[in-house]
Amino acid sequence: MNRPIELSTREQIVHMLKTKAPLTAKDITNELQITEMAVRRHLSTLERDGYIESFTVRQTMGRPTAVYRLSELASGFFPKTYHTLTLDLLGELEQESGEEMINHLFELRKSKLEKKYTTNMTGLPLAEKVVLLTKLQNENGYMAECEESEDGNFVIKEHNCPISHIANQYKHACHCELELFKSLLQVDVNRTECLSTGGSKCSYVISQSKG
Repeated sequence: MNRPIELSTREQIVHMLKTKAPLTAKDITNELQITEMAVRRHLSTLERDGYIESFTVRQTMGRPTAVYRLSELASGFFPKTYHTLTLDLLGELEQESGEEMINHLFELRKSKLEKKYTTNMTGLPLAEKVVLLTKLQNENGYMAECEESEDGNFVIKEHNCPISHIANQYKHACHCELELFKSLLQVDVNRTECLSTGGSKCSYVISQSKG
């Protein structure tokens, strides 16, 4: 027998705002049957953390009322199946046009990112390029960090892969990321660990000199 999943009060509020927003604190209080003070405490925390937004609505009678809705950041609370759709489409394309076409798409993506990032990196010292590349990867969801090792080389570690479901099936995606790093940094770059092959992270060793 399946038991209903028990949600915390905060999770219930997020779910309500996803399905019924905009809502006032009173709306939420009436639905959850808890004190309005408790509801406002949860709303304050969610708003502080950037998961909800509030705005004022003028009433025909009485004072204006604050109402709440979810922010873009809160979308991460809810399941997405984008990777499933993407893999299905890539699978169809592979059947129609072969693996070479899939690889060509990854190459096009690499070229696009290369053109996008090169301008800001041109003329920078290697250390600054590494820091900027790490920042760009973080903005794209890779949870990246960089450090300088004792031998004078640099290391970029990525603890998350936003396209892991794709990279697990199409290894050329990983190849293109490595080639992108080499092109942007203009030095030798070696991947020593990879999430798609069972590693705990993707790790890149960046040499001070050209390879």
